[in-house]
Amino acid sequence: MYLFLCNLCFNGIIGASAFYPKILHDILFDSHVITYSGCMTQIFFIFLYVHCEFTNLTVMAYDRYVAICKPLHYHSIMTIRKVWRLILLTWFLSWMECIIGCVLLARLPLCGVDIDKLYCSNWAVVKLSCVDTSLNNLYGLILTFLNFSQAIIILISYVNIVKASLRSQAGMRKFMQTCLPHMITLANCSISVFFDSMYAHYGSNNSLLALRNIMAVEFLVLPPLVNPIIYGMNLNQIRKTVKTFFKRRVVALS
Repeated sequence: MYLFLCNLCFNGIIGASAFYPKILHDILFDSHVITYSGCMTQIFFIFLYVHCEFTNLTVMAYDRYVAICKPLHYHSIMTIRKVWRLILLTWFLSWMECIIGCVLLARLPLCGVDIDKLYCSNWAVVKLSCVDTSLNNLYGLILTFLNFSQAIIILISYVNIVKASLRSQAGMRKFMQTCLPHMITLANCSISVFFDSMYAHYGSNNSLLALRNIMAVEFLVLPPLVNPIIYGMNLNQIRKTVKTFFKRRVVALS
């Protein structure tokens, strides 16, 4: 479980690093221009962050399913070797999805230069193309199907987890401690990405612009900040350290 959490946090750093430097540069120098190579680089790493996030959350759902539904067989099923294989598979699939997506994007000639977002995104650049983008649209549908399949795996895992947790109070406590943070992270990422994707494809450029910008950056800003807190507070050592710190502060203020 802890290796998956480290992987999730590391991926959050990648997503934040793809967004923060450029937005800080724009704010400090009042510049809203980016080079084509810089735009493609930002698209690649944000693309990588999103797909790796979903794949890692899917693997974590399977891990929680084994831990709660088959606790006596957990260590025989989720061996260290298998955990590392799942992590490597997560990164391999995410890299392949991003490389293929960026190659399909890079082949398109562009007839415009204005991107109606705070950062470069795949669909925003596709809309600037003046040639047929059917292949890009088909690949987008394939990725949507893959993400939907991952969502089905997560849903099945949690249906079985909830059933197993309701059988005992200890199981419900374990569910609240280990699965609830995962569900919060999953819901936050899924809602933000789904809203941004639907708005990019079907929304108007002038309607709900403020809400669109908030949702567009929310999944890049909040998870890297919130995930370490949500999951870190489940670790006894961290929780005890935080409690001790606040107790000392209360005593000092008294």
